[in-house]
Amino acid sequence: MTDVSERSGVLSRIFATDPNAAPGDSHEQVVLCHDRDTGLKAVIAIHSTALGPALGGTRFHPYATEEEAVQDALNLSRGMSYKNAMAGLDLGGGKAVIIGDPTKIKTEALLRAYGRFVQSLNGRYVTACDVGTYVADMDVIARECDFVTGRSPEYGGAGDSSVLTSFGVFQGMRAAAQHKWGSPSLEGRRVGVAGIGKVGHYLVEHLIEDGAQVVITDVREDAVNRVRAAHPGVEVAADTDALIRANLDVYAPCALGGALNDETVPALTAKIVAGAANNQLAHPGVEKDLADRGILYAPDYVINAGGVIQVADEIEGFNFDRAKAKASKIFDTTLEIFALADSDGVPPAVAADRLAERRMAEVGRLRTILLPRSR
Repeated sequence: MTDVSERSGVLSRIFATDPNAAPGDSHEQVVLCHDRDTGLKAVIAIHSTALGPALGGTRFHPYATEEEAVQDALNLSRGMSYKNAMAGLDLGGGKAVIIGDPTKIKTEALLRAYGRFVQSLNGRYVTACDVGTYVADMDVIARECDFVTGRSPEYGGAGDSSVLTSFGVFQGMRAAAQHKWGSPSLEGRRVGVAGIGKVGHYLVEHLIEDGAQVVITDVREDAVNRVRAAHPGVEVAADTDALIRANLDVYAPCALGGALNDETVPALTAKIVAGAANNQLAHPGVEKDLADRGILYAPDYVINAGGVIQVADEIEGFNFDRAKAKASKIFDTTLEIFALADSDGVPPAVAADRLAERRMAEVGRLRTILLPRSR
């Protein structure tokens, strides 16, 4: 059994009793799910339902410890509250993680058991795809659960949300280029993409179409080979460390979180950071380090919101053109954040947080006005 003192860090985050906790770090609800027969061990974290049901994906990952899994769920769910708020959605923030290697333990029975736990929350949490889960998995989960998005088109779903995630990241990158260099075009710019999985390889296509010079890296050789086969002119860096030290105009972290830290920020040559990964800032203060070096950071949860916009559109009947039109507004939202950052004299990440928190407070407050019945 884990000693209480070892768990206090997680519990203090949930209840916001840690004096060093970040603003908005408390969570409404955290659910631990366990089904021995299927091997399911999952965490569902609901950060906020101020704007509506908590929408966020399910990550399937072989975490080193259960505490690490809980911490990731807390980080990701908080990010979803801010992401959904900045995307203009009437949805709160939540996230779930399933502990284990999806290539080894993922089964129909496990996914359906997980679906029953999500169903037990009666709509407070709506799930979707994330790292380690796919459209086909959502279809399986939906056999036990009504609160699933990111389903396949044959079931009326939005399909692969990576399509609009990459599109939104590209719009955010264009906005950063506009703010930094006076033009939204990436033509002739050298862009490094770290992680060319579900989102990264679509982003490469957008960049090449816009005339950018692209350098890639990924831990999986098959992912690199796939991109190189489609785009032979793409350069390949040996690893992420080599990529960030390469001569770049833009750096796009598109793998797991924590990409911007005390080691990577001083080594960056790029003048813009705009990528798809969640929680790119390893700890508070990194946003200031970037600003001090003159590096323009496009807040991750703002520019990678295309995917959640896509799956959220599914809730009322999916229309791709409508969802893409909403995702295209990421360009304007990102410019608004840069303008606020300049006027307030703060890094863009701080400006984005302020806008998100303002919307959650102002719109969430309206729920105190009693209605005869819920809509």
